[in-house]
Amino acid sequence: MQLFRYIDALGNRSWALSNENDILQLVDFDFDSWLAGSIGRVDEAINGLAATAVRKLTTLPAQLLAPIISQEIWAAGVTYERSREARQEEAQDGGDIYARVYRAERPEIFFKAPARYVVGYGDSVGIRKDATWNVPEPELGIVLNPALETVGFVIGNDMSSRDIEGENPLYLPQAKIYSSACAIGPGILLSSSADYPQATIQLEIVRNDVSLFVGETHTNRIRRPLAELMGYLGRSSSFPAGLIFLSGTGIIPPGEFTLIEGDVVTITIEGIGVLTNIVKVV
Repeated sequence: MQLFRYIDALGNRSWALSNENDILQLVDFDFDSWLAGSIGRVDEAINGLAATAVRKLTTLPAQLLAPIISQEIWAAGVTYERSREARQEEAQDGGDIYARVYRAERPEIFFKAPARYVVGYGDSVGIRKDATWNVPEPELGIVLNPALETVGFVIGNDMSSRDIEGENPLYLPQAKIYSSACAIGPGILLSSSADYPQATIQLEIVRNDVSLFVGETHTNRIRRPLAELMGYLGRSSSFPAGLIFLSGTGIIPPGEFTLIEGDVVTITIEGIGVLTNIVKVV
């Protein structure tokens, strides 16, 4: 089953549950409360969603929203070999710190975005106006309740300014955290699995109807187990509203490529769906 957030014909923000046979509109559904109520009973909470349905929808509404309310977005870095290579390529000092964190016991974990910086399917993702080398980073997102139990998986796009981070690793917050710097969608594949889904991740970038870049990776190339990342994420931290955790990227366009306004970024994750966004300058 998948959980979607959308705007209906009257302009109301609603939630819908999609399964193999039906699309059900949920009535009086509070995502934050549902996440909190799923602690210790994730499967029961997922199975109970259909009971809150008010009516069937013939199709899923076209205007989808990011399937979050007040959740923060956090992320792991350098979890794929390709990510380590790319970070070393962009670093002006050779990037030894990225090689070291790839091998280190403690992973790189960072805050990516507050909910207000996150866009959904079909909305515009941002590139910084003061950056010259901008790329999308397609990632598997894990939806977590306040106890850091998995309730589902989603597609994430961790937009990044490679020239800013490459100049100095301490600039990472500026390279990663800004308005519209993260896309989440199209919906949440509900699951209590404690492991990554085995899925192919694909990225395509189109400019003026011409495909400029196509790349592919697989979740089995993530170096660190999910339980290991959650163990570090939860140390000395709490997430009362739950969160979405991006597990790192294994697809990075070549060094000569940068996004420009109007480019179309499409990320596909097997079993979850397709997330498409247009690029704008912010």
